Amino acid sequence: MKIIKVLAGGVTVLVVIGVFGLVGRWDWGRGWALIGLLITSRIISVPYLWRKNPELMKRRGQFGEGTKPWDIVVLVPFGPTFLAIPIVAALDIRYGWSAMSLWLWPVGAVLYAGFVGMITWSMAVNPFFEKTVRIQRDRNHQVIESGPYGIVRHPGYTATLFGLILAMPLLLGSWWAFIPAMLATLCLIVRTALEDRTLQQELSGYDTYTRKVRYRLIPGLW
Repeated sequence: MKIIKVLAGGVTVLVVIGVFGLVGRWDWGRGWALIGLLITSRIISVPYLWRKNPELMKRRGQFGEGTKPWDIVVLVPFGPTFLAIPIVAALDIRYGWSAMSLWLWPVGAVLYAGFVGMITWSMAVNPFFEKTVRIQRDRNHQVIESGPYGIVRHPGYTATLFGLILAMPLLLGSWWAFIPAMLATLCLIVRTALEDRTLQQELSGYDTYTRKVRYRLIPGLW
């Protein structure tokens, strides 16, 4: 697991260098601001989650037994489309394809702050918040109804959709970046639908829970 974390860190560094390389300069303020937000959020959330839910944090980098094959299929296109958001934004900035007003940056920052708060809250109350979709029979998997799970059934996905995928183009100042963001959104919606169906079919008590909390991602809509 340490090797995987080191490799993941190395990939992150390469992505950052590559994105700034595509912009063609190192004085890209919005790029540095996003990096600052990412670092700050981890400094705040990670130590808290290690105190609140250490077992979950240990398991977050693992692929548990029983991971659904369709989940891997959905994650394959999600990764590239998500990574394409900063890449397209960088190219947009370099070649001036679009111009986004600076006043939209605070909107993106507020959305991102909401993402950090919601995802941290979700992980704090849900010990089964693993990276892949599976019924965790080895851990006595149960339905979680507290915290944000009393609002929507998949609050982690809600936070990711609005506070990360759709906020990133605003933070980077690129209208064109919404194209890969929409593709990543589609992948996330498909995954939400498939996961929710799996939980209804295989997790005891989840069907009853869906009658209490009606919406998957967006209250009043879906």
